[in-house]
Amino acid sequence: MTSWRLLGAKTYAAGVPAIRASMANAVEQMGVRRSALTLLRVNQKSGFDCPGCAWPESKDSRHIVEFCENGAKAVAEEATVRRVDPSFFADHSVADLEEDGFWLGQQGRLTEPM
Repeated sequence: MTSWRLLGAKTYAAGVPAIRASMANAVEQMGVRRSALTLLRVNQKSGFDCPGCAWPESKDSRHIVEFCENGAKAVAEEATVRRVDPSFFADHSVADLEEDGFWLGQQGRLTEPM
């Protein structure tokens, strides 16, 4: 039988594993330089609001990293260098596109009006 013990609650919500996962996803989608430049602007006074939530920003002081792991993933998907051009639609029928939103988002950004 496995023995369990209760540990004290953590005083943080993210930590190194969340940073690693956020950065791996961002670098895969945007590259190193673009990831750093983009993520440093999330929820900053001179930047833009996170597309994934309504993070309450302080008027006076903000941390240099002012987003969560899901926010970093949302930014990476919005700023991805992946592109969906007309050839994508030549290769995929409408039935092929009956996927979940995650799969569709991972294909890339549209390059032409639909």
